Amino acid sequence: MDTIKLKDLTFKPYISRDEIAQAVRNVAARINEDLADKNPLFLCVLNGAFIFAADLFREINIPGAEISFIRMKSYIGTHSTGEVHMISGLHEDISGRTVVIVEDIVDSGFTLIQLKEKLQECNPAEIKVATLLFKPDSLKYDVNIDYVALDIPPAFIVGYGLDYDDLGRNLKDIYTIVQD
Repeated sequence: MDTIKLKDLTFKPYISRDEIAQAVRNVAARINEDLADKNPLFLCVLNGAFIFAADLFREINIPGAEISFIRMKSYIGTHSTGEVHMISGLHEDISGRTVVIVEDIVDSGFTLIQLKEKLQECNPAEIKVATLLFKPDSLKYDVNIDYVALDIPPAFIVGYGLDYDDLGRNLKDIYTIVQD
């Protein structure tokens, strides 16, 4: 892995695709065990979580599992706007079901709090959260995260679905900003 340039920023290798793949398998194994007798609906938060959700869902062996997608946005460039906008919503009936929110990254927890509040209005049996990346040092809201693939420090990252102004999602590895 070499450094890459996206727009005005340079990024260096941070987490390899092999490390990511192993972390995804580990999370899937825990979900398979915990939710074996449920019919969970995996709710992928677009755009960032789509690659994680695809890899995770392929490792799920629960016969009644389904997947759907919701789109929310809270970032512009490298910073959160402090507002969460739902661009595309939920179309499935989740009443009485176990919902697994699939996130790319949880940092402040703001987006997750907003989404969980909206989902609670639909009377699910329970809401679980699976995230590829968690920044515990950046958490500002009391959120329960059931399945964390990887803990990371508060750094801006791209790759494996995560972006910098919509660039870098296609990278197979995860990169972090090179500080001058």
